Amino acid sequence: MRASSWIYNIYKSPDDVTTISGDITSRVTSDITAMSEALSHTLSLLMWYAMRLAFLFIYMAGLSPKLTLFTVLCLLIITIVPRLSGTYSQNLAVKIQGSLCEVNQVAMETFSNMKTVRSFANEEGECQRYEGKLDATYQLNKTEALAYGWTLVANSFSGLALKVGILYFGGRLVTNEEVSGGELVSFVLYELQFASAVETLLRTYPEVRKAVGSSQKVFEYMDRTPQKPPPGHLAPSILQGHIQFQNVTFSYPKRPDVPALQDVSFDIKPGVVTALVGPCDAGKSTVVNLLLRLYEPQSGRILLDNRPLADYENQYYRRKVSVVTQVPVLSSRTIKDNISYGLGETSLESVQEAAKASDAHDFILQRPQGYQTGAGQRGELLSGGQKQRVALARALLRDPKVLILDDATSSLDTDTELKIQETLYSNARRQTVLLISHRMNVIEKADHILVLEGGQIIESGNHEQLLAERGSYWRLRNRQQSSFQRGEEQQMM
Repeated sequence: MRASSWIYNIYKSPDDVTTISGDITSRVTSDITAMSEALSHTLSLLMWYAMRLAFLFIYMAGLSPKLTLFTVLCLLIITIVPRLSGTYSQNLAVKIQGSLCEVNQVAMETFSNMKTVRSFANEEGECQRYEGKLDATYQLNKTEALAYGWTLVANSFSGLALKVGILYFGGRLVTNEEVSGGELVSFVLYELQFASAVETLLRTYPEVRKAVGSSQKVFEYMDRTPQKPPPGHLAPSILQGHIQFQNVTFSYPKRPDVPALQDVSFDIKPGVVTALVGPCDAGKSTVVNLLLRLYEPQSGRILLDNRPLADYENQYYRRKVSVVTQVPVLSSRTIKDNISYGLGETSLESVQEAAKASDAHDFILQRPQGYQTGAGQRGELLSGGQKQRVALARALLRDPKVLILDDATSSLDTDTELKIQETLYSNARRQTVLLISHRMNVIEKADHILVLEGGQIIESGNHEQLLAERGSYWRLRNRQQSSFQRGEEQQMM
């Protein structure tokens, strides 16, 4: 199985990403390292000495069948030690890897949220938390070291007992003239090599079992079946961009009893700007997640040009549907590479046109290296508004048929937001635009407005129609205007 397929299988749903990222990191690093070492060195050593043991056994059986049978009976007793130690080492390896996963998870959470940690002055608390996880791993490693030492001592005494037993039984056979002294000496020489091979096998067998324990979770991830249906093969040359939600009901996997959407039906027609508005936890982000195919609804259908989303080829669908979120994620690469992310080699002229459309071109040119300037880890060298404009340019460069803006201009000033709105509305005639925002001055310019509340569409129409109804949309607008007026009065005071 290719690595890409493995990663695809790991992430069954976005919920898994937040809960097992440290676990996956540990599996990809330490577990695979243990597996590779076992396969490249320990397993080959085990196979070599096993073959050597087989040939020595044949030679010994030719010299004295009785002594050989006695040796085999002794070995059956001796192998009890590596069986017990091997099983214990395997179980202990699983516990150690699980403990390492928790250590990695704490480290990843702390480093990725360093600003939050420092803003709450919780550096000492995170250090103590990390130290506690490390101490648990340390205790398990001490147990493993003691078990390994005990196994070595037990194996040494077992080998010594085998030699003493063979000499005693062989001496009795020589006394009874069943074997000659020369045959006993030859047998003992073979047995020394035989015992050396046995000791090596006894020493390496627990290590192989430990590697087996480390590999259990890796193979478990590789064998996972994604919850999402397999991607389709539909890739039409012409796409209208007509989206339909038909009686869609959805609950998140971790909250199956709390419906995020309840029997939702609406149309997002091509060539118009459709706005989705509602209070917090109304289900707006859930609509975006479903359109991105991060989840599948429990009931109902989502259609694109009258075909289910699952019918479309995955790469084709990702090119035709782009999203810009409130907190866009950029990677540690140049601004140009961030804008052209996922498109391979892209000309600078195309990147610049997209940056101009998102009003990012001017601030990029002010950078020392222009478009070759690094964005920093997670885009930390850019401000919030700059990251949003780069993310918008990244979406526009793909020339999507469906553009989803999930509060994508929340960090922009008024002038910049107006410029971007003009660009979006001028392009809306050739693409489907879904606009989500908490700013009513942005929403009111949309061609069609959907009001989502409690996971249900309760109102729909344009700005004037919804105000005339004096319903939920009217209350949201008045509430926001009242808050703005209070803010202005406080500033004047």
